[in-house]
Amino acid sequence: MNLALFGGTYDPVHSGHLAAARSAMDYFSLDQILFVPAGAPPHKPKGQLTSFAHRYAMVALACDGEPRFVPSLLEAPEVSSGQPNYAINTVHRIAASLTAADHLFYLLGADAFLDVPHWYKWQELLEACDFIVASRPGFAIEQITQILPEELRSGPALVDCIPLRRTKIHLLASVHSDASSSAIRRLAAAGELLSGWTPLAVENYICKTKLYGIE
Repeated sequence: MNLALFGGTYDPVHSGHLAAARSAMDYFSLDQILFVPAGAPPHKPKGQLTSFAHRYAMVALACDGEPRFVPSLLEAPEVSSGQPNYAINTVHRIAASLTAADHLFYLLGADAFLDVPHWYKWQELLEACDFIVASRPGFAIEQITQILPEELRSGPALVDCIPLRRTKIHLLASVHSDASSSAIRRLAAAGELLSGWTPLAVENYICKTKLYGIE
């Protein structure tokens, strides 16, 4: 099995997330992508994040209709007992359930990857599984090589891959979406339409629950 973890706050999930997932699924022949909403992300102060129940519900709606997109409760507050969700711990938990024939990837956007050096045990994380880094508007894919220490690398960067000592960082430059969760929250608060920014089912959910101040 080729499996990818796609973590994030998903506040809310948007078309950029889905575009990256579809592109990665096709390019790497992924059998399954686990969308993992963070219950308690270390970089987000308490009170600044929509409840996990709402964020998970929107992810479930966004994944509906694509059997290989699976909403995951791996980092639900009930599972993590309210403790911060560290990516390295989630990767280890999933890896322990796989066989030697399985291939685990960690999928994230280029903007998020540039922040990886601030993550808990980040160098260990980069060597725990292969990464798929999807391009984002405003972030040159070449910036990724600049944050990687030489001691982690096993050779020069290629066009679509950076070889590390034990793993690889795959560069996915075919994603061109400028959707963002913060923009959606601003639009919703102003009562603007969200068409094209997020799936219709998610837009309807935001409207019905009056998330982000929408009326």
